[in-house]
Amino acid sequence: QSQRRGGPRADMAPEIAAAVGFVSSLLRTRGCVSERQLQVFSGALREALAEHYKHHWFPEKPFKGSGYRCIRINHKMDPIISKAASQIGLSLPQLYQLLPSELTLWVDPYEVSYRIGEDGSICVLYEATATKPVSSYGMLTCKNQMMLGRTSPSKNYIMTVSS
Repeated sequence: QSQRRGGPRADMAPEIAAAVGFVSSLLRTRGCVSERQLQVFSGALREALAEHYKHHWFPEKPFKGSGYRCIRINHKMDPIISKAASQIGLSLPQLYQLLPSELTLWVDPYEVSYRIGEDGSICVLYEATATKPVSSYGMLTCKNQMMLGRTSPSKNYIMTVSS
């Protein structure tokens, strides 16, 4: 799978694992979902993201397709999350209670980050140790566009996710 596109880092598994682990941890903290349900949810979300991203993953241009890969809850549930949640019998009203009402999760080659709230800080969940291609620096990405016009500087935090 890691050599599917021929590049050294075409495998999106670490990024997807970080995203899935983060969303699952949000569900776990409320204590309303069993560990078995979390395993089923995590597997369904992992499969759904891999399928959704498979033609939109460009390690040589990490920010290409960033908007497409962005998972968003903004008083409207991201369809990929709601589909995975339906596998464990969670309804939309239950999801809205369990997850933040405003969440943005960026899943890009080499980096996964999130923001809770429209004015929240952007926090890095996963960052690959491999150096990013030079062509990605200075580009106006989906995430950077959202940071434009902010009145306060954002702080970056690193949160590790274990599975």
